[in-house]
Amino acid sequence: MPEVTIVNVGYRSTNYWVISVGASRLLVDLGWPGSLGEMRSNLKRMDVPIREIRYALATHYHIDHAGLGQELKQEGVPLLVLDVQVSAIPLMKKWTKPQDQYVEITTHDNVTISCAESRSVLERIGIPGEIVYTPGHSDDSVSLLLDDGSAFTGDLTHPQLQGEDDAAIVTASWRSLRERGATRIYPGHGPVRPI
Repeated sequence: MPEVTIVNVGYRSTNYWVISVGASRLLVDLGWPGSLGEMRSNLKRMDVPIREIRYALATHYHIDHAGLGQELKQEGVPLLVLDVQVSAIPLMKKWTKPQDQYVEITTHDNVTISCAESRSVLERIGIPGEIVYTPGHSDDSVSLLLDDGSAFTGDLTHPQLQGEDDAAIVTASWRSLRERGATRIYPGHGPVRPI
């Protein structure tokens, strides 16, 4: 089986992860609005041709994690959207100002799947893993869990930082990841750490 490599092409305190198997790549989290130049520059610096990115996946639809969604689609990168995320996409525009240069994400041309379908979709591009519904930070939060235990969690609330209102939801999301074999967390902000 080809080796899975992971590189961080993040900027402005947010991590954007490229998972690669050979020349087949998946981008997890999509950049700030109006920052396509920074994203291109970091992809180039890490030797990731944008044309090799098979899908872009937002862990959740907040501007620092999905702000470049439409611009990446315009560059030829399909947006992989989970059915639990569809209703969150139109809400993005209410969190932006004109100076953010946010390009509204269209919904008719996304690749929309369920978490149950994720393993077969990822398998077709050579990425061994699945997408898990992990609400807690937001109702549309998902995590990519690779078969080697690497979990890309976006902003899933750390168990020690959860509030009383969301404690049960956050605890259930982390339990779901652990039960499926997560061992290393690749967060949306901060360093990689063991679960």
